[in-house]
Amino acid sequence: MARIKLTFPDDVFCFETRMPVRITDINGANHLGNDALISMLSEARAQFLVNYGLQEAGQDGTGIIVTDLATMYQSESFFPEMLRFEVGLMDFNKYGGDFVFRVTKAESGQPVAMAKYGFVFFNYQRKEVVAIPESFRSRFG
Repeated sequence: MARIKLTFPDDVFCFETRMPVRITDINGANHLGNDALISMLSEARAQFLVNYGLQEAGQDGTGIIVTDLATMYQSESFFPEMLRFEVGLMDFNKYGGDFVFRVTKAESGQPVAMAKYGFVFFNYQRKEVVAIPESFRSRFG
């Protein structure tokens, strides 16, 4: 099976946040579990949106829904390390694009993971995919 290889240009990242690896994030192999990393990516995305004054869902019922996820693990991380999450956006289309992430150890800069997940805008009231709102496209597109 072919390995996933993710690379992103440095200039795509426009936000960063830091989170500690919690004891509850550790798996049976005594390192950061993949399920915990995915939850941390979602938290980083939520902080990105708040930072730019965006809501998960607007008053009209339109919000972002994740369509796919790819993660490339680069090294282990352990409790209680502090991780740096860089977040960016790229590969826009009519309905959405990709959130991209670069995760490193805050102290050493050692790479931990690269990830991207596709998203589309979705109207939760009408249960349908909708075009990217102009306010979002003009800010990031």
